[in-house]
Amino acid sequence: MSRRSYPKYKPSRVEWLGAIPEHWGVRKLKHISSIEFSNVDKHTIEGERPVRLCNYVDAYHNDFITADLNFMEATAPSAQIAKFALRGGDVIITKDSEAWDDIAVPAYVSSDMHEVLCGYHLAQIRPDPKWADGKYLFRAFCSRGINDQFRVAATGITRYGLGKYWLDNGLFLVPPVEEQRAIAAFLDRETGRIDALIDKKQRQIELLQEKRAALISHAVTRGLDRNVKIKPSGIEWLGEIPEHWEILRLKFLIEFVTSGSRGWAKYYSDDGVMFLRIGNLSRVSLNLNLIDLQLVEPPAGAEVERTRVKQGDVLISITAYVGSVSVIEEDIGEAYVNQHIALSRPLPGKVESKWIGYVLLSEIGQRQFRFQLYGGTKEGFGLDDVKNLCILMPALYEQKTIVSFLDQETEKIDTLITRIQESIDRLKEYRTALISAAVTGQIDIREEAA
Repeated sequence: MSRRSYPKYKPSRVEWLGAIPEHWGVRKLKHISSIEFSNVDKHTIEGERPVRLCNYVDAYHNDFITADLNFMEATAPSAQIAKFALRGGDVIITKDSEAWDDIAVPAYVSSDMHEVLCGYHLAQIRPDPKWADGKYLFRAFCSRGINDQFRVAATGITRYGLGKYWLDNGLFLVPPVEEQRAIAAFLDRETGRIDALIDKKQRQIELLQEKRAALISHAVTRGLDRNVKIKPSGIEWLGEIPEHWEILRLKFLIEFVTSGSRGWAKYYSDDGVMFLRIGNLSRVSLNLNLIDLQLVEPPAGAEVERTRVKQGDVLISITAYVGSVSVIEEDIGEAYVNQHIALSRPLPGKVESKWIGYVLLSEIGQRQFRFQLYGGTKEGFGLDDVKNLCILMPALYEQKTIVSFLDQETEKIDTLITRIQESIDRLKEYRTALISAAVTGQIDIREEAA
């Protein structure tokens, strides 16, 4: 970051802050703002006034709270409306969450919204105009160091919460208010440029993913021969298929299908073997995602062996994100599936595991999952439903040829996606670093802002 520093600095007397610009101060949040922990919950009670609630997800997913967001409808008594109605310049933050690093995620309220209240799980911070500008305070909450003090203070095991004492006594750097506004305006402009570039790159990823999906769908319904003769499939939603292909139910192509045992949470261990969950399956590729991995020390017995994965197995999510698919391409060691995953074991010499995977990942595979779920009242997919999935079947040698082609072409696309995502990650890192440098006085932006 090549921008210049302030002319003079002084010790902040706060170890993690270090030196700060000579004319800045350090104050506790309660001395520069009013702070309220919301107790407004989502309900509708006769006799109360209708309101809309700004909830956790609104704050978590949006930097700026504006009137055009889709707020939840509820009711509240007059006292709560007077206390928690949103005003322009307010900062709201998440005060409890399932993850400690989702604590103190801020959002800035862009204008007065008298009928929109700060909802439960959020804290409402109203800056004192003599000491603090709301936009600057919002940016300060986004910065490293300042935000970290609240995340570290959050307590809990399965859910984390920030106590009011820690928010009240959080430390903030306080430049003169006019300088705060200049810093906020500078960051609005610079982060706007970065965000526009991130949006453009994310759109590139979306287009590549669409290309990837179209490539797979065409290959598994038409093959690679452009001049192939086609015939009616006999299935309305499938249309025409190559003349020499057939359609078989998955149950005729596998040794068995099963799902994991329930109640394995008691076997969770830091030193166990892999326990595969829905999050380890992908919706865009056949690769396992082993970043967030749960380990278990499984009990002994035949019931356990039934759910142990082997090389060549096809895994399918059957609850929540139904239709996620992964193929165990290589020996990953001892690993088991939970009850939300169907483990199917293809018949050797009959079908390629990755052929099944690509068919299920394609539009015709995903369409079958949607038909089963949305055509009835089901919330999940049963093992009988899995067995009855339709699989297009060319000869084994043609399956291998198409799989090899798709492996090569999707790898090229995935490499491009990875590079773009790495670029996005670097931009996000730079964005955070720029905000942190500006609100902690590491860079002097006064001339640039002017």
